[in-house]
Amino acid sequence: MEPEITWYDVLGVLPGADETKIRREYDAKTSLLRPEFVSGAPSNVVQAVSRAQGMLAEAWQVLGDPVSRARYDESIGLPAPGGHLHAPGGHLREPGSNPDGSGLGPPDPGTARDPGGGTAGGGTAGGATTRTGRPGSQRRLAKHVAVPDVRGLFYHVCLEVAARRNVHVTTVRLTPHPMPVEGLVVDQSPRPPAQLQRHGELTVQVWHPPARES
Repeated sequence: MEPEITWYDVLGVLPGADETKIRREYDAKTSLLRPEFVSGAPSNVVQAVSRAQGMLAEAWQVLGDPVSRARYDESIGLPAPGGHLHAPGGHLREPGSNPDGSGLGPPDPGTARDPGGGTAGGGTAGGATTRTGRPGSQRRLAKHVAVPDVRGLFYHVCLEVAARRNVHVTTVRLTPHPMPVEGLVVDQSPRPPAQLQRHGELTVQVWHPPARES
């Protein structure tokens, strides 16, 4: 998993979420990966689902226990309870708050866009500049960024990671008649360890559980 992705990201919750909210999101996401939905799916979908299940299970194991959650929060630099909680990187939004990046399988997958109307990753997210050891000086922005590995992540998390790397996301929907739920990233092009130009294009294949026949 990418180092800047937190277990809160994986579950789609903010660090201040209570245990009930965390459990609800865990249950909601795992319910989309049930065997009956994956049965007969291509091998790449099965692999992505297995990866997602592993990440969700570990996220719940860490965040579902108050002691392990407190240790984890400390390890990623979050304040103790009562302090000001924030999402590392400053980009995580509540699920459903991104009207154009919901991953719900639009009729035309097109290009995933961020809430501001630009292409995901087209803003200054992820740190516009890095500081040198000299006070007041700034390094020139790198022309290339490392391609993030977003396989096995749910779609809105993929958009968040892309925004942090300042890359555009183009979405290819794999399911002809999807359920109206958030999709799972199955594959991507390019893959790590490739690099992209800043504001370059990352194409992701997104799978949704197929809609049930009426």
